[in-house]
Amino acid sequence: MEIVLKNNKSKFMEIFSLLELDNIRETFKRFSSIKEPLEAKIFAINETISSHQLSILKNHFDKINICSLCIYSNNRNTILSGKSLKIDSTFIKEREIKNKLLLFNSKKKDDILHEGTVRSGERISSNGNLCIIGDVNPGAIVSARKNIYVWGKLLGIAFAGKSGNKNAYISSLYLNPLQLRIADVIAIGPKDKPKNCYPEIAVIDKQTIIIKPYLIENKN
Repeated sequence: MEIVLKNNKSKFMEIFSLLELDNIRETFKRFSSIKEPLEAKIFAINETISSHQLSILKNHFDKINICSLCIYSNNRNTILSGKSLKIDSTFIKEREIKNKLLLFNSKKKDDILHEGTVRSGERISSNGNLCIIGDVNPGAIVSARKNIYVWGKLLGIAFAGKSGNKNAYISSLYLNPLQLRIADVIAIGPKDKPKNCYPEIAVIDKQTIIIKPYLIENKN
């Protein structure tokens, strides 16, 4: 089955596959920090999902503050299972399901620009670069497969290079995070507040995350 999670306020969207329920706890753990209501859509093509399986899935959805849950499937048994649990369930053809998934994937842009403060409990993830015009408060988590740019204060947790890219970096006008991570290298934020009044950048150097001034070269 394919699951789409969407948060309209922060324009957060994630699409992931859930092939079995054995690893469901680990799958949903990464969404536990999101306090805002999420919309969830389940797409099942030629797949029978029992009411017991849906009940387990629904319990995990309830833990991450789902405001609406619906199922789209071309399998009548799956639709009946959903209706037995009072889940909004719609029977549609296989081609229609694939078209809906294609539409969601097309809306999921690689690079994301977020304007405004990222508050505690919020999470924003990007498949490319992530640029935030505003502050990232303590308790907020921002992540990107490529680089992270914060045009404000970075006080929460930032994870760049999710795909394993050790050349990724994290930059901010005020860099005082709880935790930084680039690829598989993790660093805890400094206890003292930054004394500098210029942008800084965090990069990997010899398997260690270091912070240095973010200088823009003048090539003219």
